[in-house]
Amino acid sequence: MLVQPPPPVEHPRVYADGSALTRYLDGAPDGSAWRAWAARHEAELVTTPLGISELRGTARPLGPAAGGVAHEVAERVEVVRFSDQSVRRATQVAGVLPPFVALHVGAALAHPDVTTVATYDVHLARVSALYGLRVVSPGRAPTWWRDDPTPWE
Repeated sequence: MLVQPPPPVEHPRVYADGSALTRYLDGAPDGSAWRAWAARHEAELVTTPLGISELRGTARPLGPAAGGVAHEVAERVEVVRFSDQSVRRATQVAGVLPPFVALHVGAALAHPDVTTVATYDVHLARVSALYGLRVVSPGRAPTWWRDDPTPWE
């Protein structure tokens, strides 16, 4: 079932999950495409403490330079808290998604200005598209998640 997209917003925002934020790190797959895209769109990005935690968790074993990049990203990207509404929205998709992915979906759907999700996670991409959100994954084909063989969990 395709859900109707939300009405147009005055200042559209892009929700970035941890899989997108980790593309800031040197050596990340699709990293150069992400960094070029983010250079033009960073002011539109929002994430949650979960996205920052995922970024820091990926950066930590890569050493101090990666940790510094994670810190800089956390300072530049707007971090929004999980509201009751975002948790409620997450519970609507929790039956078909891993818990943290469901939280990302809930945060994106609950934010009134989010029209787009930046992700490299197949599950988040699929569900975001079903809910009428645009999905961006710089460096990948526009609808890569449709052909990805990863099964629903």
